[in-house]
Amino acid sequence: KGVVRDPATGDLQVVTVTPENESRILVHDAHATSPTTAFALSRLADPDTLHHTPIGVLRSVDRPVYDTQMSDQLDAAVEQHGKGDLGALLAGGDTWTVVG
Repeated sequence: KGVVRDPATGDLQVVTVTPENESRILVHDAHATSPTTAFALSRLADPDTLHHTPIGVLRSVDRPVYDTQMSDQLDAAVEQHGKGDLGALLAGGDTWTVVG
């Protein structure tokens, strides 16, 4: 068995590999930047029998982690502007009133 992409729709389907379709067999790269193929593979399972359920690492990319980026951004802000004072911010004169 193998997976091929329909050139007209982009859908994936499981096929029996033959000499005629062997060149169309999809070779998946879990490290690809785009998540398109990994997502399509994850949606390939047959909902009735689950006989053709892809199993394994579908996506493995190195990307920045949100927590790390947020922590770095907060550290940079404290370094540039100081620690700050929440009480002074809340009692400060830069306020406005909603009328309506």
